Amino acid sequence: MKPLPKPELIFTHESDLDGLLSGLLLQKLSASEFGETARIESHHYPSWRTRTLREQCAWVADFTFEKRMDRTNWLVLDHHSTDVGAEHCRLIHDLGKSASLLCYELCKQHGVQSEKLDRLVHLSNVADLYLDDDPEFDLAVDYANLVKIYGFWNLYSLIEGDPDRLLDHPLLEVMQTKRQVEDPIGLDWSRRHVHRVTDQLGFVETVVGDSNRIVHELLEEPDCSFEVLATMFVKANRTVMVSFRSTGGQALPIARQFQGGGHANACGANLPKSVGSIDEAIVYMKQILEPPSAGGSGLSSLEDAFSELKLG
Repeated sequence: MKPLPKPELIFTHESDLDGLLSGLLLQKLSASEFGETARIESHHYPSWRTRTLREQCAWVADFTFEKRMDRTNWLVLDHHSTDVGAEHCRLIHDLGKSASLLCYELCKQHGVQSEKLDRLVHLSNVADLYLDDDPEFDLAVDYANLVKIYGFWNLYSLIEGDPDRLLDHPLLEVMQTKRQVEDPIGLDWSRRHVHRVTDQLGFVETVVGDSNRIVHELLEEPDCSFEVLATMFVKANRTVMVSFRSTGGQALPIARQFQGGGHANACGANLPKSVGSIDEAIVYMKQILEPPSAGGSGLSSLEDAFSELKLG
């Protein structure tokens, strides 16, 4: 078995259960291998992309592999699409497995496993890959929503860095109630608030419920005319984050046009800081995805584009 380099830090994705569980598993592995628990540093993609990588040795989970991560004595575990190959680091990459599953497989190779971890990793894998034919899909999504509702570091503190304490947590009752009450209400409302961005892309307004689940249900409805559906969120710094969803792999090429990334059917992008509202985001996306033809006038002004929008 190839020995593991001792990490100075563990980097992981802050946005979801897969990133949290990946970080927790790698912490357990570092404690088992080296007798001390490496510190986690979590990031969303914007801060990760600007983070200078100074560490001589680090473990990275659940971030799209980039050339700058290809460093000697670095360990990278990921499942996002990438065009970059590894020459110097140890890269464990599989599009068909969640990052937490890849981390757990490595843990098991080094003797770190338990029945509780088996179950947690299974649920994380089902939720992250959106395996909606799994009999425990609803429960898996409830676990995933713990991170979305309560936040990465709040949950980390609540369970004191011990993933076992996440299993059967009382807060799952809250997630179940939200799913059973909010999701049907949100789906019914959002179904009546889908707007054309392009012939391929529609924007879905959401007000309540699990937006990912709502969008997936809309995509599966026979009268859905869009191959890709997007939801948007305006962050505290007034930048707009867009999530794209599809069922046939069409989402990722659109996300990449906005310097985003992710999975073939589940990906996202952060729009430029000059785009400060959802109305402006729709106009911006129209201009990128449907640029004016060489002989046409296109959109004469933002006012013309806004006149097409009737949100709310």
